[in-house]
Amino acid sequence: MKRRHFLQSAAAGVVVPTVLNGLPVKAYSNNSLLDALVNPGVDTDHVLVLIYLGGGNDGINTVIPVDQYSKYVAARPNVFIEQNKLLSLNGQTKISLHPSMGGFQTLYNENKLTIVQSVGYPNPDYSHFRSTDIWTSGSDSDQILDTGWMGRYLNTEYPGFPLGYPNANNPDPLAVQVGGNLPLLFQGPNAQMAMNLSNPDIFGAWPSGIDDPAPNNNLGHELTFIRTLNRQSKSFADALLNAYIKGTNVATYPSGNYLADALKVIARVIKGGLKTRLYLVNLYGFDTHSDQVVVGNKSTGVHANLLQNLADASLAFQRDLEAMSLDNRVLGMTFSEFGRRIKDNMSGASGAGGTDHGAAAPLFLFGKNVQGGVVGANPFIPASVNDNDNLPMQYDFRSVYSSVLQDWFCVKDPALQEILLKNYQSLPIVKKSNCITSVDDLNALNDNLSLDVSSNPLVERVSIQIKTMDGYAILQLINPLGTVVKTICKGNLKTGTYHYDLENENYPVGNYYLRLQQGSAQRSLPIIIVR
Repeated sequence: MKRRHFLQSAAAGVVVPTVLNGLPVKAYSNNSLLDALVNPGVDTDHVLVLIYLGGGNDGINTVIPVDQYSKYVAARPNVFIEQNKLLSLNGQTKISLHPSMGGFQTLYNENKLTIVQSVGYPNPDYSHFRSTDIWTSGSDSDQILDTGWMGRYLNTEYPGFPLGYPNANNPDPLAVQVGGNLPLLFQGPNAQMAMNLSNPDIFGAWPSGIDDPAPNNNLGHELTFIRTLNRQSKSFADALLNAYIKGTNVATYPSGNYLADALKVIARVIKGGLKTRLYLVNLYGFDTHSDQVVVGNKSTGVHANLLQNLADASLAFQRDLEAMSLDNRVLGMTFSEFGRRIKDNMSGASGAGGTDHGAAAPLFLFGKNVQGGVVGANPFIPASVNDNDNLPMQYDFRSVYSSVLQDWFCVKDPALQEILLKNYQSLPIVKKSNCITSVDDLNALNDNLSLDVSSNPLVERVSIQIKTMDGYAILQLINPLGTVVKTICKGNLKTGTYHYDLENENYPVGNYYLRLQQGSAQRSLPIIIVR
């Protein structure tokens, strides 16, 4: 089964309701048409399922740095997880998983889970709304975009939507959101490109008269367009329903798990022949400022329940795909708008405390075709932590997007530049990468970089020494909040050793980080600034 380029057009939103097995449907469209369709180009039947962890997942309690366990406990006396309850991973001695994540432990040990450490972006924004917009649009933190990275991708694949769609070759919706709504993610330059299963409406409750003739005037033309969208919405919803009826599920999914219910529907419509390649599901509740854990048993509580829902649902989904011989086609990926601070707080009514908005956090990919393993170094926890300390970004989230587009959807330049607007490093997260073949290759590249300082802490001035390969490199100083406060070096470098002076420009005291990136490789180094 092959998927070809979808279309674009429009921007406002005609909403037509329906429901599929209790999961309601809305189809979004728009109000301007292109003059012509462009012939489709890329062929692939790969499917991507995005799982949004709404609220900002606490990455430090998800992937626990056991090599720094005493510092972890000191920084988080109210929410730390007891070490004897943590889940070990094959071949890993520096990290463990939260005890509720047995499903992810199983996937990791089967080489079907990739953990990308400390994913974020420069100069993080701690607003839920703004940071979600940044992640869904793929923008810089100081840039406002009115399109989403998935919308721009679909626009390059299927220019012309909704004119002429659905048709015999492309009868299905291009993207489906199940049980939530991140419209910016799928907003193209001229069209909202996703169908949304969300509100509790009755399937088949379509507006009447959508086939009636309209008057030949401006109002009639607008009415004709709206009726066209209604017919298209009904066709797409009918395609979903038909695929659901034809499809089946084989695996047993956990009960009382909303995410599992949503993934079960996705597995079933894929089995039923739906050609949609992009799905979004949401799991909300990760804004754990208070009562994150249960006093006396910190491995339980709100966060534990969320992580169990995530891991159990993902494992059941993977087992279902395997049983139906669909696992070679489907890739799962989590994302959240930000992580949480290193230090916990005492805001819980029960005294359990929680964690406040932070910067970088781990991101997960799962499926038969992930590389498997851990990408990146274990995050560093300082010996002394204050309320503003954060985990620094190791990998820009758009590097993950770029790698998925290149290695899963076979997108190449110039389309990749059009979608992500800049060049980002390739990461070994999906098999058969165009640039890097394994995590070991990335580690070998990292070994070609070195980053050292002449003294630590920084009082007035330090000398920084870096060793690089050929290529574009960037060296930055990042403050405890994750903000880039100084770009020390940026440009093309030859293989060799370079020295730079870094002065204390009246920076506030605290735990800072130096970050060196060149191509797919990166190094980071904690540095303390004092006076």
